[in-house]
Amino acid sequence: MVSLLLGFLIGASLGLLGGGGSILTVPALVYLVGQQPQVAVTTSLAIVGTNSLLGAYLHQAQGTVNWRAALIFGGVGMAVSYLSANLSKHLSPHLLMVAFAVLMLVVGNLLLHNRAQQRQQFRFSAWKLIGSGVIVGLLTGFLGVGGGFLIVPALVMLIGLPMHEAVGTSLVIIALNSAAGFAGHLNGQALEMETILAFLVAGIGGTFVGVRFGKHLDPLVLRRIFALFVIALAVLLLIDNLPKLG
Repeated sequence: MVSLLLGFLIGASLGLLGGGGSILTVPALVYLVGQQPQVAVTTSLAIVGTNSLLGAYLHQAQGTVNWRAALIFGGVGMAVSYLSANLSKHLSPHLLMVAFAVLMLVVGNLLLHNRAQQRQQFRFSAWKLIGSGVIVGLLTGFLGVGGGFLIVPALVMLIGLPMHEAVGTSLVIIALNSAAGFAGHLNGQALEMETILAFLVAGIGGTFVGVRFGKHLDPLVLRRIFALFVIALAVLLLIDNLPKLG
């Protein structure tokens, strides 16, 4: 039941905001399901990637995917994600969770203070797309996060995509990055298929709900609520893991 509830919430977050699912999945798998951080990273990539693929399909049906931006951003991210996947194996589990918490604090604050939500004109910029793809791909491979919480603000603020289009485009990029990161993490690692399937089954329902209601809710208010939740979770992770580093 815990896996089903978490899977639904993760899918809903992805469908609604174009991100957020992955930043919740790793801590949930570690603290509530009981997986080791390295296993949780790989499992997270499988769950988030599949849910994002479904969300991208639903957004494409609504015409809210910019394929030009998605393929450049995602293509670069895939390469970097695959190459950086082995980096996490050289860190201790507690150091990995501290790094994850620090990332969550940074992202939470960015989301709270992000005021660039107004409609802008789309400005195609290859170097901005490539640079953003490198950063997000590195984080995806290293920490097992899809990066939607970074992709959406980048697409809105740097590229000028409308919010709903940025959400749909983000899901394509997350699916591509997650696939590459997952492939890089496999290397004979045993996966808990029952856990993955439970998260995916519930996540499908959550993704449908998130995409369906996304157009009728204020994404700025939801983003700020989510940012506060991310910051609170990051603080708990730091309290739990910092004393164990020594």
